[in-house]
Amino acid sequence: MSALVTGDAVVLGLRPARLPSRALALLIDMVVAWAAYLIVSFALLLATASLDDAAQAAIAVALFVLVLVGAPIAVETLTHGRSLGKAACGLRVVRDDGGPIRFRHALVRGAMGVVEILLTFGVVACIASLVSARGRRIGDVFAGTLVVRERVPAGRAASVPPPPPWLMGRFSGLDLSAVPDALWLAIRQYLTRMGQLDAQVSWTMAVRLSDDLVARTGTPAPEGVPPAAYLAAVMAERQSRDARRAFGAAHASWGGGGSVAGVSASAAATGGASPAGPVAPGLLNKAGIPAAPAWTAAPPRTASAPSVPTAGPGSEPDSPPATGFAPPA
Repeated sequence: MSALVTGDAVVLGLRPARLPSRALALLIDMVVAWAAYLIVSFALLLATASLDDAAQAAIAVALFVLVLVGAPIAVETLTHGRSLGKAACGLRVVRDDGGPIRFRHALVRGAMGVVEILLTFGVVACIASLVSARGRRIGDVFAGTLVVRERVPAGRAASVPPPPPWLMGRFSGLDLSAVPDALWLAIRQYLTRMGQLDAQVSWTMAVRLSDDLVARTGTPAPEGVPPAAYLAAVMAERQSRDARRAFGAAHASWGGGGSVAGVSASAAATGGASPAGPVAPGLLNKAGIPAAPAWTAAPPRTASAPSVPTAGPGSEPDSPPATGFAPPA
């Protein structure tokens, strides 16, 4: 994929967490983890007092791995990136493209955390977080994750515009497994910034992103669908799948940056197609998207035939009809 976005590439409607808030969240998590470790160790010490030293050492190592390594991985997997400390500080671990993390992301972060946090008392993690432009430690770099702030001031988060109603559900059978996270990030950034771009630049970027997406999915874009609308509809389908996978929602509404956009009942009853059909070409701007924020517009009005007055009781019989032409002299 061609480089389309410059800068540190974090305009997702979410703000990266910095070292102070991450350190406070880690401190809370470590206090809870060590308290649990000491309590369970004391209980096992009393229960295994009759065992030999080798067995007790094996149990101690297994307990260390289970409580201080396995428990944080399980918590981040089950809560989708929100441990107790992160929930208290308003933080969450997400993928680089803003999606929810899975077990493999939590596993890599937990494995690297043994070296970064436990064995070096957090020194390596602090240095890496200070050096990184987005406050990421080494585990985040290897896992492809990012710790972001969930509680941000209202109005500062850039939301992804919802797709047109007549495209909702149209790409439910599209294979998105081969699309990399970097391409999803570029698409999301374009959709949040396209209103700030020049019309020609916006159209060019939409075409390039659409071509990259078509090359990854192997399915051509529908004919007549503007590139920006196509990108928004595919992004909606992808986030809907992530929501169903992460939270078990049967019908996940799509939104960006914390906002949720619902679908009308009429569109849902017709399988995602709007009864009014596609938006009229005259209502699209130069970027290929409808001028209205909700991707909808009223159907164009048809011109009515001019009315011709007829002779009535108060009209003169010799007056010519109002045809717009003067009678010959």
